[in-house]
Amino acid sequence: MSVGLMPPANPPTFDPLECASRSHDLQRLAWRLKVCVDQVDTVLASLRRTQLEDWLSPAGRAYRTTIALHASALMRARESLDGAAALVLRHSRNVSVSAERGP
Repeated sequence: MSVGLMPPANPPTFDPLECASRSHDLQRLAWRLKVCVDQVDTVLASLRRTQLEDWLSPAGRAYRTTIALHASALMRARESLDGAAALVLRHSRNVSVSAERGP
């Protein structure tokens, strides 16, 4: 039998410093997610500028349609990233609150 598969004999001890560190790590993760959201906003702005160009040829219209489809998918991804950042930030606050309460 593998030792790694056995449950621990005693539950883990509560360490408030470890919780504070986890909270900080989660806040940094939320910040990095927000940076990604900002980068996606920059790309979306660039795509919008490209869509506004007057390309009257059938190929130009098809290109703009393709850009619009990609921009739509990117916008959905941006909303998911933004939501994830908010959830991670909320979780980091919950971790710090549980650290203040104790075991």
